[in-house]
Amino acid sequence: MKQIELAYGSGTVQFSFDDDKFTILAPSPAEEQPLSDMEIGQALDSPIDSPPLEEVLASGQSVLIVVSDATRATASAQVVNLLVRRIVQQGVSAADVAIIFATGIHRQVTAEEKQMLLTPFITQRIRVLDHDAYDAGGVIRLGETQRGTPVEVNRALRDFTHVILTGGIGFHYFAGFTGGRKSICPGLASARTISATHMLALDFEKGGRRDNVKAGVLEGNPVHEECESVAAMIEPLFGVNIAVDELGRAVQVVAGHWREAHRVACRAYLKAHSMNIPVKRRIVIAGCGGSPSDINLIQAHKALDMAALACEDGGSIILLAECREGFGRQDFLKWFCLGDSVALEKRLRDSYEVNGQTAWALLMKTERFKVILVSELEPDDVRQMRMVPARSLNEAMSEVDPSAGGFIMPRGAALLPVLLN
Repeated sequence: MKQIELAYGSGTVQFSFDDDKFTILAPSPAEEQPLSDMEIGQALDSPIDSPPLEEVLASGQSVLIVVSDATRATASAQVVNLLVRRIVQQGVSAADVAIIFATGIHRQVTAEEKQMLLTPFITQRIRVLDHDAYDAGGVIRLGETQRGTPVEVNRALRDFTHVILTGGIGFHYFAGFTGGRKSICPGLASARTISATHMLALDFEKGGRRDNVKAGVLEGNPVHEECESVAAMIEPLFGVNIAVDELGRAVQVVAGHWREAHRVACRAYLKAHSMNIPVKRRIVIAGCGGSPSDINLIQAHKALDMAALACEDGGSIILLAECREGFGRQDFLKWFCLGDSVALEKRLRDSYEVNGQTAWALLMKTERFKVILVSELEPDDVRQMRMVPARSLNEAMSEVDPSAGGFIMPRGAALLPVLLN
């Protein structure tokens, strides 16, 4: 028997398994070595399709740095510290530098989280701004995209000479990848703009998702393209894209033009985080990688989405997600009052909400698989979402036939299973 430690919240869960029955699907640890400050500096010195910051920054200018919120591990403490030092060295006054958290429709970042995400050194010296997607007074309208999406973004994006984007690169179940343009939309967009872009994931004429709306796909993905169109109206100066390991440490940094560097980073991530599988299997045990990836159910769903790519229809998925902050939205459960995913899709057609789409995607999976959720959520709430509640992995394993064998995905959202034809 072999053993593996699966991250769960801020701790771990031990699992013993027969390697004749279970196969681990995970990126190669040998290819994920944490970067030193010097190595990150070298990435900043060699930007893609962009001059170095030293050639475009000068005294008298102002800089807004966009940073992800507490639901994502992006090694921001290390990267932002290096960025701020570099910006100030070019003559930009620290008083003319600010950092804003791209929270989208997520909750605000707490004071404690700001220190964790930025370090006390930065929070004591650099102004920090918050975004509220529901505050009409905090956004400005820039017009519309070619598709007719109203573009409303945080007014701070127009208050500074330059905007620098930072963000983690990872798979996203309908935008293709995280990072890049998502720092602007949905990160700093109004709730109205976020809904309009995310609604493009669904095909209300044929039903289900539109073509190319899936993890690992940018080309032809309407959600990605629309978010990119919104970001283009801001014309950010620079982008820093960060891939992290299971401990949240930076293992790859790709810097440069906000659009082109992001695409290069996505291609590299796809190559390093895809794994061919000859067949789907009856059981998939999926971890989220611990906190912050399992901080709430909406975030944890990303791991479930990837696990579904490796599981046979009618099979079982065990999802390890502590969900110490609950669902991610207090009103998330309201979407599960309808009979099935077809009824929920119709409701979304009539009154779309972003988190309703997440609920629909979750419900679709519970109709295809037996989903067993190991979490701290109330059992009755888990059942309402059509999942089987469990308090431990052992309890969850009692719900399946272990002799069937399967896959173990320690960081579910960080690995794309690709079925060989």
